[in-house]
Amino acid sequence: MDVNHNVVGWFEIPVEDMDRAVEFYQTVFGFKMTRKQMGPLDMAWFPWIPESMGSPGSLVCHQETYTPSPNGVLIYFTAFSGDLAVELSRVEAAGGKVLQPKRLISEEIGHMGIFLDTEGNRIALHSRK
Repeated sequence: MDVNHNVVGWFEIPVEDMDRAVEFYQTVFGFKMTRKQMGPLDMAWFPWIPESMGSPGSLVCHQETYTPSPNGVLIYFTAFSGDLAVELSRVEAAGGKVLQPKRLISEEIGHMGIFLDTEGNRIALHSRK
């Protein structure tokens, strides 16, 4: 079977306080999120461009079925500034914690950094430089 699309089709990051989480991600990444109530789910969608590289996703709050965790799946966000040090520098002022400063993975792959968001989720950043 040939794979002709991205493997990940959607992602959801659990949150306990949607207002706090939206403010954190908008501050760190410098974009606006769209918030929508979907039945019992309170969701805030990350901006996305249909038909482009990458996967869309959202923050999601539902007390019974979504629990933030620093031990679950690790999602890598692309640093749209081009240098993840820019986004990483905003994490602590926005209420998060830098767990791993920017470091080189390899010349071919680029750099990575890891932070803990305001909800207790471990999130990674990636940039080529």
